[in-house]
Amino acid sequence: MLYKPDWDEAKTRLIAWWNRSHVDRATILVRAPRPTAMQPPPPPKDVRQFWLDPDYRIAAAEYQMASTYCGGEAFPWFDTNIGPGSLALFLGSDAILHPTTVWYTPIADKPGDVPPIRLDTSGGWWEKSVRLVKEGMIRGEGKFLSSVPDLIENLDIAASLIGGQQLLYALVDDPGGVKRMIREINTAYFECFDLMYEMLDGDRLGCCFSAFQIWGPGKTAKLQCDFSDMISPEMFAEFVLPALTEQTERLDYTIYHLDGPRAIRHLDLLLSIPRLNAIQWTPGDGNPEVGDETWWPMYRKILAAGKGVHLGTAYKDVEPLVKHLGNDGVYVATHAPSVEAADDLLRRAKTW
Repeated sequence: MLYKPDWDEAKTRLIAWWNRSHVDRATILVRAPRPTAMQPPPPPKDVRQFWLDPDYRIAAAEYQMASTYCGGEAFPWFDTNIGPGSLALFLGSDAILHPTTVWYTPIADKPGDVPPIRLDTSGGWWEKSVRLVKEGMIRGEGKFLSSVPDLIENLDIAASLIGGQQLLYALVDDPGGVKRMIREINTAYFECFDLMYEMLDGDRLGCCFSAFQIWGPGKTAKLQCDFSDMISPEMFAEFVLPALTEQTERLDYTIYHLDGPRAIRHLDLLLSIPRLNAIQWTPGDGNPEVGDETWWPMYRKILAAGKGVHLGTAYKDVEPLVKHLGNDGVYVATHAPSVEAADDLLRRAKTW
C-alpha cells in the first residue's frame, strides 16, 4: 500500500498475534508524526458534512495518513463509521449528529412495543453508510484499507432502540422480551456484517476494525457490551453471553472491548468463550493507565486463559509491559514522538 509499503510483513505479525504467537517480537503498532506536502481539506461546513460527505471524510483521512508514519503493525485506514453503534440506524433509529459522536433515537419505550427487528437496506441511513464504504474502497485501492462500520451488538443496540433506563427496567420486568430483541439484533448484525464484508472484498483483502486498529485475514470484529457496566455477572451470563458466543462462532477473528473497572467482573465469563481470540482493555477516565502495574495481573490472567491482549499504552510503558508479559499474544499500540523513535522502539523490541 502507498502509505504502508511493508504491509505484507505487518500482516504476518498480526496473524501470529491472533494465534497467540509472535514472529520476532511482540505485535507492536506505533504511529508517529511525519511531514507531508499534502494540504488538509477545508473544514466541514456543518456536522452533516463532517459525518456523511465521502469527499470530505476521505480527504481528511488521507491527509491524516500522509501525516502519520505507520510503524510495525500500524496500517492506514479509512473509518466508515456513522458513529459508534450504527447498526441501530438500520433497525429503525434516527441519528442525532454531534461533532464528536452520534446518538440514536429510540423507536419504542419497551420490548413489547418494538416491532420485529429486521435489517432495513432500503432506508437513507443505509444508503449513506454504503456510500462511505464503497467510496472508501474505490479511492483507497492500493493506498489504504476501509473498515467495517462500528455496528455494535446485543444490549448496547437494545439500549439505543428503547433507551438505557427502559432497558434496565425491562431486564427485570420483561426478560423474555429483551431476549427476543437480542436474538433479532444478532440476526440483523450478521446480515449487515456479511453485506459490508462483501462490499469491502474481505475474502481478498481481509477485514479491519479501525478504532483498535485490528486486521484479520477473514471476518474480523470488535465485540462489546458497555451496558454490562450496569448489570451483574448473572445477568451478563443470561442475556449477553449467548449472543457473544454466537458471534465468535460465526466470525473468524474476534476481540472483546472490556471498558472500565466495573466490567472486570464479567472477565471470567468472557474467558470461558472458546472461540473469543482476545481482550482489549480500556481503563476509563480517572483510573491508572493501561501500562500501570495495577493491571498486570489481569493481563497475565487473560494470556493464561489462551486469549491475546490488546493494550494501547504510552510510549514509555511499552518496554516494561512487553518484558513483563512476553511476546506471545501481546499486541501493544502506542504513539512515538518521531519516526526515529518509532523505529528505535521496534528495533529494541526484538531483544526483549
